[in-house]
Amino acid sequence: LQHERSEDMASIEELTAGVKAQGETVRALKAAKKPKDDPELVAAIKRLGELKKELEDASKPVETNPFVKTRAELDDVALRRFFYRQAFAIYGGTAGFYTYGPPGSALKANIIAAWRKHFVIEENLLEIEDPTIMPHDVLKTSGHVERFNDFMVKDVKQEDKFFRADKLLEEEMENRLKLPATTEEERVRYTKDLTAADSFTKEELGAKLKEYGIKAPETGNDLTDPYEFNLMFPTPIGPSGREQGYLRPETAQGIFLNYKFCAEQNNEKMPFGVAQIGKSYRNEIAPRGGLVRQREFTQAEIEFFVKPGDKKFDKFASVRHIAIPMLSAGVQLEGKPVFTKSLGAAVDDGTIANETLGYFIGRVYLFLEAVGVKKEHLRFRQHLPTEMAHYACDCWDAEIEVSSGWMETVGIADRSAFDLTVHAEKTKIDLYAQEKLETPETYEVVAMAKKAGALLGKDFKKDGATVRGYLEGLSVDDARALEDKVKASGSAEIEAGGSKFTVTKDHVVFDIKKETKTIRNYVPNVIEPSFGIDRIFTAVLEHSYYARPSDAEDKKDEKITRGVLGLTAEVAPYKAIVMPLDQRVSANEVYQEMEGELRKGFSYRGINYKVDDSGATIGKRYARNDELGIPLAITVDFDSIGLGEGDKGLVRSVTLRERDSLTQVRMPVGDVPETVARIMMKQTTWGDVQKSYSEVKNNASAAIGASDAGGAGGGAAASA
Repeated sequence: LQHERSEDMASIEELTAGVKAQGETVRALKAAKKPKDDPELVAAIKRLGELKKELEDASKPVETNPFVKTRAELDDVALRRFFYRQAFAIYGGTAGFYTYGPPGSALKANIIAAWRKHFVIEENLLEIEDPTIMPHDVLKTSGHVERFNDFMVKDVKQEDKFFRADKLLEEEMENRLKLPATTEEERVRYTKDLTAADSFTKEELGAKLKEYGIKAPETGNDLTDPYEFNLMFPTPIGPSGREQGYLRPETAQGIFLNYKFCAEQNNEKMPFGVAQIGKSYRNEIAPRGGLVRQREFTQAEIEFFVKPGDKKFDKFASVRHIAIPMLSAGVQLEGKPVFTKSLGAAVDDGTIANETLGYFIGRVYLFLEAVGVKKEHLRFRQHLPTEMAHYACDCWDAEIEVSSGWMETVGIADRSAFDLTVHAEKTKIDLYAQEKLETPETYEVVAMAKKAGALLGKDFKKDGATVRGYLEGLSVDDARALEDKVKASGSAEIEAGGSKFTVTKDHVVFDIKKETKTIRNYVPNVIEPSFGIDRIFTAVLEHSYYARPSDAEDKKDEKITRGVLGLTAEVAPYKAIVMPLDQRVSANEVYQEMEGELRKGFSYRGINYKVDDSGATIGKRYARNDELGIPLAITVDFDSIGLGEGDKGLVRSVTLRERDSLTQVRMPVGDVPETVARIMMKQTTWGDVQKSYSEVKNNASAAIGASDAGGAGGGAAASA
């Protein structure tokens, strides 16, 4: 890439010099009073124009993102087939809200189902469902009321134009990095600022916007200085409106609030995990990028509770070998590119903080690959020290390249014990875990002497309990030091509960006792993988889309794009499409019996399918269902219903066509539901099916051409 950049720069420099020299030639000819139609002058002016055009073309940003080219086609498919569209569309729509249509909601549900299988079931997690409205006190304690902010800027002349400051900086850096004339020194600087944009302080961000001359995108006007904007949606609770609540900004807090009850259900064993999937809400400043930045979105989060200081994990051995593309904090600060390292090596050398965190990074990688994210467009970026929460030990984001750039999709964080600690302190509820000690420990505890304790109540009245709590909370050394101090001076001043009290030698009389401890209490630490389901949905669509050559049936003067969603069988919205060859077949009694048999077979196995019995040609029906990502097509023809000229032994058989390879086999109708189910469950492959049944020529599929090598990577069923 650097070699190509150097060549581009050399070409631009040569063209710039050429334009300058040719301009001087033209000026010299004009100075020589050459007439306008002089052949030499005409040729020189023409050559100058050509050189200027070449320089202009060479200076244009170079787009290396493969998903940019197909995004418009995919948007057309998504809108036309109603995968999703802006919510409240008939009223003009509202930014940041989207409605999923039938295929979109089915695809999203299948991604969630795959997530549950991969994590909740395989990791034996507990799952809860908590309310989406939370009272003020909960989010005040968690820090969201004060700190859940983004930095916003406004157009100085059009104050109804708001922008998220860090995103403006990121977009500017991405655009500058695409320019061929960017030097290596500039590339390093732009890369550093792109990476750090989310971690800059308000002042640093404002300085960067001015440094790069960034203006309001729509008007070119100046921008205000950045200022904080809280992203939570406030809502009153109850008819009086006196109790303040918020739409939850994340699903995680509901898990922490119910930790105690989940631990009881897990028989107090450590480690263990709790999951929650549901809606979260953030009042985004400038929602853009379709489903990428919404105000209402679906989260799937896991809180995996572990013993502090002991984050080794026996399951880590199963992912140690996986090599993943990484951007560690150090590499980002130096402006260096992604590197690949095995998870085992990354944990061993301290790049990743511990085995439990490394394990979940590996599991996230495997999940994203399984649902259809292309691994060559996936990387894991470590948070910089300046963007990591003060309580976090280590944090990594799974970032996926899509048409809008690298998209943060999953955060995997070691959150330490922050959340449980603050909620326990606020509510005075015990959120400890217990560990049985192998060897009992004997230790000294501070207690008040009986007479001194009684005197505290008499002398300090209602504050007696506060003073006593302070004194008995002292360490043994501090208690003895205070005892010596009041014996020497007669009294001492202490501060308890926000007030100051004077205690005398009669108050400070301790009874130091020895106790034996067989149980140790501790606040668990937590490893948190947090998934943006809508962003995974976006990545799966973009990574699975490709286009086939036009059908022979298409009119030659029409430019028709035959888009295909090469979705995996596991997440495809519908697993199969049932198609009678034409309407004569669909009206036949034998076909109707066969369709009923398929319906029962699919229903019994929980397989979502569609029937397409329209009057369109079979080729066009194949194509429009390929757009929906349906991996398998079942065709009932005249041989199937006993009206064909071929072998009568083909009655009650059908053809089964695989979407991406465009190959098909013939099988008894009774075998179809189980075959589709086995492909969907990854218990067999399309190659195995082809070996078991006779392959037949597919004229309709041959007409529209096989999938290209850059499409779905061999097909959903082929690679199942």
